Order: sequence, then structure tokens, then C-alpha cells
Amino acid sequence: MKFMKLGSKPDAFQTDGDNIRYVATELASDVVVNVGDAKFYLHKFPLLSKSARLQKLVTDTNEENNDEVHIHDIPGGPVAFEMCAKFCYGMVVTLNAYNVLAARCAAEYLEMYETVEKGNLVYKIEVFLNSSIFRSWKDSIIVLQTTKSLLPWSEELKVVSHCLDSIATKATMDTSMVEWSYTYNRKKLPSENGNDPHWNGVRKQQMVPKDWWVEDLCELQLDLYKRVLSSIITKGNVSGPVIGEALSAYASRRLPGFNKGVIQGGDITKNRLLLETIVHLLPAEMGSVSCSFLLKLLRVAILSECEVLERTELMRRIGQCLEDATVGETTMFDVNTVQRVVEEFVAHEQHVLNESLLEEELQEIRSPKMVSDLSKKIKVAKVVDGYLAEISSDPNLPLSDLVDLAELVSSFPRPSHDGLYRAIDMYLKEHSGISKSERKRICRLMDCRKLSVEACMHAVQNERLPLRVVVQVLFFEQLRAASSGGNNTPDLHGSIRAMLPGGSHESSRSTTEEEWEAVGTAEDTQALKGELATLKLTNGGPQGSDQNSNDSRKGNTEKVAAGKTKGFHMSKKLFSKIWSSKERDGEITSSDTSGSPASTVVEETKSTPSRSRRQSIS
Repeated sequence: MKFMKLGSKPDAFQTDGDNIRYVATELASDVVVNVGDAKFYLHKFPLLSKSARLQKLVTDTNEENNDEVHIHDIPGGPVAFEMCAKFCYGMVVTLNAYNVLAARCAAEYLEMYETVEKGNLVYKIEVFLNSSIFRSWKDSIIVLQTTKSLLPWSEELKVVSHCLDSIATKATMDTSMVEWSYTYNRKKLPSENGNDPHWNGVRKQQMVPKDWWVEDLCELQLDLYKRVLSSIITKGNVSGPVIGEALSAYASRRLPGFNKGVIQGGDITKNRLLLETIVHLLPAEMGSVSCSFLLKLLRVAILSECEVLERTELMRRIGQCLEDATVGETTMFDVNTVQRVVEEFVAHEQHVLNESLLEEELQEIRSPKMVSDLSKKIKVAKVVDGYLAEISSDPNLPLSDLVDLAELVSSFPRPSHDGLYRAIDMYLKEHSGISKSERKRICRLMDCRKLSVEACMHAVQNERLPLRVVVQVLFFEQLRAASSGGNNTPDLHGSIRAMLPGGSHESSRSTTEEEWEAVGTAEDTQALKGELATLKLTNGGPQGSDQNSNDSRKGNTEKVAAGKTKGFHMSKKLFSKIWSSKERDGEITSSDTSGSPASTVVEETKSTPSRSRRQSIS
């Protein structure tokens, strides 16, 4: 810290009680200066030789035959006045970043100018500020912090503007020119700890990080921080991500519990103002702040009851980077909020597509950029599925909320529907009393063809699923095995084909609501379970022989193909057995109409374009 010593005489000011100050000298005092509650017993000559204001005040008191002067409105109070008085006596006064502004404002109040005496206090402090304080990074920040208690003097004397300019200039300088100390809490590099195995004893100058100034500015109060950061942004030369890092660090420092998505105490009004300020300072360019930071801001905005404008802006920004969110982060919000964010993501993706079309860049449809867009949708769908699985256990969750959110991403590419299956299964478990139509509505969300082997095994044993879904799971697992083995699917009972998406229109139309409620008996479920296990074993042969020779793989493939063919005949018998029992029990009422072979299903499945509607099991 920079400092300046003025005067050479020893400090002779002494205290008598709490509020009386005097100079220990043989000469009796001839003037009393009242500053607030403090009384200063001083001498006219040293004071009047340097202060034009005291000259006027003492002259007025002499006319009134009074030796007391009252200056209650001096900036800095008794402490600042005492520094000025010591300067007048030639006593030692030490100025630093903490007290220099108070002394400067008091000297201005007392009119201690060069016109009164050469080398007066105002001049000396100005030299100190310009030659030392404003050239120092940390001293500029300290002085800026002291300006609040000395308003409006600090503004009128342009000390605030000088501090802002000094700080912003240093923050926007090339990092190679940073030679002063700064606060930066980070893990030290091995070379900095002396533990680098490649260290040859020669210390290389460490690179200064671009966000070196972020933590020091966290000491500023909100209004000053806003002005400093605005000055930095105006000067330029600082990237959006660095500004974003500064805002993230400030929020973490000023909002206890922010990193956990909660508010731990504090004034809710101040918290709201802080958050609104941060939102207004967010860089415009995408990618400047992380999705995690935005989600935390949104959480605090909701808890602080921020205005709709700020919350809407945060949801818009989150929608632009939702693919970077995690399931755990989204569970901090209710379904309506997550739905709003997903809608923003959909709108943003559509906007990007429209812009590319307007620019006649249709060739990018198959470029890496479009692949990236698909990757984003896959990630968002995975996050939504995970979120639905987390909230489905809520007994108060309306089915419409779950379905509406799931349908928002129904057109997004999903390599697997396992996450969605978990959500549906959990919801059926916790809401066993839902109606037939509701059961049908939720089961339509899932595409059985995109379930993993493990999910299929679970679904076949799941007594909460309608029989129609169980049959579909087993059929499509067989279909997947057929595709890998080059076999044709066996002929299936017409009523079974009616339960499969892609069956004949007439058969699908003839199925009834009762089919959705038909749940297999324990014997049927066990039989289906055994059939899927057999299918899994036969499908496991070639996978287990990936490391063998080509001849070995060829032999195993032939064996597996034969096993699959046998499995298909077993499946046909099993389907017929189950269906016959259902017809005897009166559970199935659909008619066997067209009797078209199951190969039709395969053909329709193959011909379905990738951009087709979400598959339904209705």
C-alpha cells in the first residue's frame, strides 16, 4: 500500500475525555473549533495561515465577541479535521488509501488552496493521488470503497470517476503488462509448488490469467461494482466469458448459499436488487456464462420473487444452452418452469434454422453444424427424460404436466427410451388409480423399439404395464434379433398384429380400450420373461465372440441364426397360447381382420423416415 508523510514535527495532539482535543504547548489556545461532538482547543495563527474558510469563520466570531467556531458539516468529521489541523501545525500526518479521500474532502471544505499558501494540503494530496494511488490496483479499489461515505464530495472532486477509470484501464490491459499483486484463488501449478518433475531449477514467469481482476472487485458494494464492470465493458478488450466469470464470482461471494441454489439469510430486497443487476450485466454473446450459473440465477430469482422480466430473460438464456444442463440442476424447478425453458430451447433452435434458410445455406443441412444441432436435441431429451423420472414419484404430479413436457421433446432424436420408460413406470407405480384413457395416454409416449435389452427384461416382468405394451416389447426385441440375423419374422395372430404400431389400418382401428387394461396373468408374464431371456441368450452368441477369429465368428453366427429361428417358432406358439387364454377370459375384444403377415410390420418399420411422427402404441 502506498503512503505519504506530511510535516516533520512530532504529534502533539492530546485527548481530555472522549470529546476534547488540544495541542500540548506552552501557548494558550485562542480558538475553539467544534466539529460534531468534538471540541478542538487550538491556535488561530497556524490555522488561518492555510485555511481560507477558517479565516472567514474566525472573523465572524470576533465580531460577535465569541472564540468558538462551529463546522458540523465538514466531510470526514472530527478525524478528517484533525488531519488538516495537524498539517497546519506542521506535525507528521501519514496519508494512505484508507484516509486520503477524507483528508482531501476536508481540505476542500476548509479551502486549503495554493492561493492561500504555496504547497498547501489540497495540492499535496492531488499529487499523491495522481502519482501513487490511481496507479495502484488495490489502492484504487480501496479509495473507491471509501467514496460512498463521502458523497457528494467524492463525486464533485472527480475522485470516483478517476478510480473507475484507473480500475477499468488496468482490468482491460494486456495481461503481459500486469506486474502488480492481485487476489487469485486457484490451485497452484506443480512448477509453482516446486513439485514439477521436469523443473530444472529455473523459474519461468507464470502466465497471468485473463480473469486476474475478478476476485478483487468482489469486495465492492453493488452500486460501485456495477459502475466498475460497466466501465470495463465500455472500454472493451475483455471477452464475454471473462465478464461472465466476474459475475459468477460476485454472485457466489455476495449471495450465501448461491452455489447450492438456495438463499441463506440476508435481506430479500437486497438479494433481489443484486440478482436483477447481474442479469442486466450478463454479456449478450452466447456461451459467455455457463448453463449451471444461469440455472442458479433463475432459482434465486424465483426465491427472491424477482420481476417477470428478469425471470423471462434468464429462461430465454437457459434455453439457448439447455443441452449443457444436468438432471440434478433441473430438479430444483417445478414442471411449469422446466417446460418454459424447453419451449425456449425449441424456439431458439427454430430461430437458428430459419436464419440459415434465409441466408440460403441449405447445404449445411448435412454439415457438422446440423450434426451438432441434433446432438443438442439428444442431450436435451436425455435431460428431460431424467427430470421426468425424478418427479414421477410425486403423488401430486398431474398426468397432463408430465405428458405435456414429454411431448415437447417427442420429436427429438433419442437413441434410447430407457429414461422415459423409467418415468412411465414410476408414474404408474405411484398413481395406480389412473383411468384407462390416462394409462393409454402415458404409454403412448414410449417407443418400445428403443428400449435396451435390460429395459425389455424389466418391462416383460412389469405387471403395471398393459399387456399390449408387454407384447410390443417382446415383438420388437425379436424384430431386432431378426434384423441382426437376417431372418424373417414369423406369422403372428391377427389380434397380436393389431397391437403393434405399423399394423394394418383396419386392425388398428378395431382394437378397443379394454386391450389397454388387459394385464397378463402371472403365468403369462413368466412365460414372456422366459421367452425374452431365451432371446437374449441367443442374441449374446456373436457378441461374446468379437475377439475370436473370422472363421470362429462365422461358425457362431450360423449357430445363433439357427437358435433365433427356433426362438421365433417358440415365440409364435407363446403368443398364440397367451392370446387364446385372453380370448377365453374375455379380455380381448378386437377382431382378427386382415390377417396380413407380420412381415408387413417390418416393411413399414423400415420405410418409416427418420423425421416421422413419434411412434404411438395406440
